[in-house]
Amino acid sequence: MAKRKYRFVWEDTVGADMALSRPNLGPTMRVEAYRLFQFTLRDILEQHYGTETADDLFREAGVLSGKSFFERYLAGAKSLGELSARIQNAFDELGIGIFRVESADSGDGRFIFTVDEDLDCSGLPDTREVVCVYDEGFIQGILECFTGKGFSVREIDCWCTGARTCRFEAKVS
Repeated sequence: MAKRKYRFVWEDTVGADMALSRPNLGPTMRVEAYRLFQFTLRDILEQHYGTETADDLFREAGVLSGKSFFERYLAGAKSLGELSARIQNAFDELGIGIFRVESADSGDGRFIFTVDEDLDCSGLPDTREVVCVYDEGFIQGILECFTGKGFSVREIDCWCTGARTCRFEAKVS
């Protein structure tokens, strides 16, 4: 395989030394700037490849991100309760959203998670469409790292469907 120009490596991108790279602005930015990037990229992907493929690509990127996030912030969690607490703390610290476990059946491998004030969609117009496919992949990546099992995660409620919270159903696949 040829050398890739954009291979994701935490230390070379997300984990860059902020004191060196952004000495005045630091590690924070406004939600508008994040959404500007996300939704323009999504628009271009949809125009070129269609909605389904754009969703698949965003979900796949979310999985990669979730796995990297797990290794950086959540590794070492020994129980679902500890994992949940670590996710809540990291989401709060990073301003991603307010994460909660609504229900968990680890024997059946089915979970319901909610994210209030979700970075991706809170405050957007009601379109009757769920839009947080990146988050689906993100949660999937976390769960797969934690359990060692494959998961399917789908958003079942979204701010953009009028729910005012994002709700995700995760099932062992």
